[in-house]
Amino acid sequence: MSGKQQGERPEKPAEVDGTTYLFKALGKMLKVLRMNAGLSQAQLAAETHCSEDLISAVERGVRVPQPDFLMRADEVLKAKGVLVAAVEDTEQALSRARVRHPDWFRSFAAAEAAAVALHYYAPQVVPGILQTHAYADAVFRHHRPLYDEEEIEKRLADRLARQVLFEKRPAPTISFVIEESVFHRPMGGRDAFREQIRRIAEVAALRNVHLQIMPNERTEHPALEGQFTLLTLKGKREVAYAEGYGTARLFTELEEARTYAERYGIMRAQALTPPESLEHLKQLLGEL
Repeated sequence: MSGKQQGERPEKPAEVDGTTYLFKALGKMLKVLRMNAGLSQAQLAAETHCSEDLISAVERGVRVPQPDFLMRADEVLKAKGVLVAAVEDTEQALSRARVRHPDWFRSFAAAEAAAVALHYYAPQVVPGILQTHAYADAVFRHHRPLYDEEEIEKRLADRLARQVLFEKRPAPTISFVIEESVFHRPMGGRDAFREQIRRIAEVAALRNVHLQIMPNERTEHPALEGQFTLLTLKGKREVAYAEGYGTARLFTELEEARTYAERYGIMRAQALTPPESLEHLKQLLGEL
């Protein structure tokens, strides 16, 4: 995402900082309440009908806690309304994050939130929808020209809020093709990158997600122009979103979207299979 567009209203600090810190604070509260109740993450997951990975991610502040989860957790942990009291603020924070996107990005954000199938190609960095707080912070902090602190916090809040996609029901079909070179660029340092790899492995284990790594050794490649995303909207209409340095565009014409779909299909055939890719991530974690 590039800098602010001309005429865009600057966000107030409360709007910028509130979303990010709200989710981190809720994660810390959940962990304290769980430990006080004498429950492990696995036990809380079973009681609230969700995955252990979700509990871990919410407690670490890298996953957005959904209102229905907060209400179930409040009852299980006997929090006496502490978590329920945060539901309204959580809904408002998510709503603010959705409308804060710059005009040029807003059409993609809306399509991404409504899509029934999403396919991401990432040649340089981990896709934004998968990024942890620490990894995304490193991406934005090293951007040139430099963002100020307020802009970094705003973009972090926006990026993390998009990850509500993984909580949608019914779950959309999601796939990723990520270049192997991305996993040799430890953005944010060793610890942050280890956390990022764990997050990718968590998401890759979801039933509706297929993640594939494109090996560096492949001698042919159909998409060297840069990252893009394919989205299938309700009604089965497919669109493509491509983003390059300083430019971004949503392609809605049938022929334009078909070209990106063809490229993505070829890459999936060339990449490691999902089981092979997950094994590659596990080996990488052992080396970090």
